[in-house]
Amino acid sequence: MTIQAILGRKLGTTEVVRQTGDIDCVTAIVAGPCTITQLKTKDNDGYSAVQIGFEEAKSVNKPMSGHLSASGNKFKHLAEVRVPNSESIEPETENQLNIGQVIDVNSFSVGDRIDVTGYSKGRGFAGTIKRHGFHGGPKTHGQSDRHRAPGSIGAGSTPGKVIKGMKMSGHYGAEKVTVQNLEVVRTDNNRNLIFVKGAIPGARNSIIYLRRSIKDPNNHGLIIELQEPEIEEEIVEEVPVVEAEEVPAAEVKEEPAAEAEEEPAAEAEEESAAEVEEEPKS
Repeated sequence: MTIQAILGRKLGTTEVVRQTGDIDCVTAIVAGPCTITQLKTKDNDGYSAVQIGFEEAKSVNKPMSGHLSASGNKFKHLAEVRVPNSESIEPETENQLNIGQVIDVNSFSVGDRIDVTGYSKGRGFAGTIKRHGFHGGPKTHGQSDRHRAPGSIGAGSTPGKVIKGMKMSGHYGAEKVTVQNLEVVRTDNNRNLIFVKGAIPGARNSIIYLRRSIKDPNNHGLIIELQEPEIEEEIVEEVPVVEAEEVPAAEVKEEPAAEAEEEPAAEAEEESAAEVEEEPKS
């Protein structure tokens, strides 16, 4: 059983040349290895999920140390992976997930579609042109100080206030962003590297979360991939066929079928002859 989700760290962008000669811009990611630190069940926690840890830490506080004691290591980053099938984490299930199990790049292969979640670059306090793409005011007719001004933000006496949700200046960036349906171009199991086509959110060395894409047509959005158990074919016992004993030809009596058919025909001829004799002569 393999979990189709993993934590990683963004390295940067580069180019990859395919066998067809096409050049793709890809993002290199150090994905895993991650370790399962906790199994959440619907009975205990209200939902089914698997918690994974990434990058070993030198020291953690006492509560976290006790929480991670079952896995045997200390981790800097933790994340949860929802499990649609709760039976996969039950103790009686075959190929079940266990605490301490390691997840690496082998969970993904070339051609897979994944969703990448990260935090965008923080840009601090930004104006409306940078934050929302405003065009600014005209540069003529004496408006020397309105080049990057936002303009009007509401009406006068009616409604007499600024409507909620108005696009204005403010903090820009450092938000959780997910880019969907990215293609895995190449994987490197020795260095735990995965190359994804296109750009992903976040700065260099930022923590990102990769999982199987919900738009992947081949896997129908499954986060977890189950190995189907081998079903043995039922053995049907062959019932011995009893052969009928051969009866000697002398003992077989032929049924007088022809004689039985001839008798009624002869009787019918005799009756017709008797009727002819009884008719008076003219």
